[in-house]
Amino acid sequence: MTLNVALAMPLPTARAVFSARSLDQLEPAAKLLSREPIEDFHSPEGRALLKDADILLTGWGCPMIDDSVLDNAPRLKYVLHAAGSVKHHIGDACWERGIQVSSAADANAIPVAEYTVAMIVLANKRVLQIARALHTTRSEVLPGRLFPDMGNYRKRIGIIGASKIGRNVIRLLSAYDLDVVVADPYLGASEAAALGVELVTLDELVASSDVVSLHAPSLPSTKNLIDARLIATLRPGATFINTSRGALVDHDALLARLEKGDLYVVLDVTTPEVLPPESHFYDHPNVMLTPHVAGSLGNELERMAASTVQEVIRLSRGQTLSSPVHAEDLGITA
Repeated sequence: MTLNVALAMPLPTARAVFSARSLDQLEPAAKLLSREPIEDFHSPEGRALLKDADILLTGWGCPMIDDSVLDNAPRLKYVLHAAGSVKHHIGDACWERGIQVSSAADANAIPVAEYTVAMIVLANKRVLQIARALHTTRSEVLPGRLFPDMGNYRKRIGIIGASKIGRNVIRLLSAYDLDVVVADPYLGASEAAALGVELVTLDELVASSDVVSLHAPSLPSTKNLIDARLIATLRPGATFINTSRGALVDHDALLARLEKGDLYVVLDVTTPEVLPPESHFYDHPNVMLTPHVAGSLGNELERMAASTVQEVIRLSRGQTLSSPVHAEDLGITA
């Protein structure tokens, strides 16, 4: 039996994530009902596509899939998300009706990990500070005198959260002569050993690491996880990197610590996501801000599309999903 597939997301998302080439790869494994995505499940066009869809390929901005949607989708068995978290569009009704869900979070974790490792290497090499000194002085700069401890040899890297991204960071860091430690309440010592890292407490990690990189999920329980107490214990000269979510960090406390001049910060995410123009994060010399670029962008989106298309092909062959999402895991994942 041929599986019928429909796209469900805003049109700009569909165009950015699913190229014509990636959609071509669905055939002959499945039938794509339309190359135009469902943007409104309750529109006449949306209802017509839902009626025949066995699989929905969703993306950022997909409307909520609830009882009212599923009532119009009698054949729907799978929702395959070409992005990370499914919390914004998978309603309780999906789990209650046995809809199987997958996510391209594994694919999206790769560029975030690559960004993070790049920042770790640059931070330990003091590249950003040395470059700023060169731009400012416009004369000879002696890096070894400015930062006698610069370099990546045997520096201690603290990874907060053995998430998909955290584990990818660990994997990539294995190529370096670094001491990597991890804090995660759901990671056991034997699993940490298998990853090649040492499991430590959050307090120990923050106080002892040269670079602290945050990869925990944004949950009610993790709001301000990196609070004033922990920020105060960051060792002088350390670098703090956040590619997770801004809500996990007390921004006021982080700014207060930055005023001491002995901490460096790389923030790809903040709360709010776009800081107000008067924020001191913009002009502090020890801060590097990037506008949420660590995740999949540009040609990296094609990796998420390919991951999702491969799920369709697996289903067409009678195989199980390779990246399933389970309702019981949503309380501890992004």
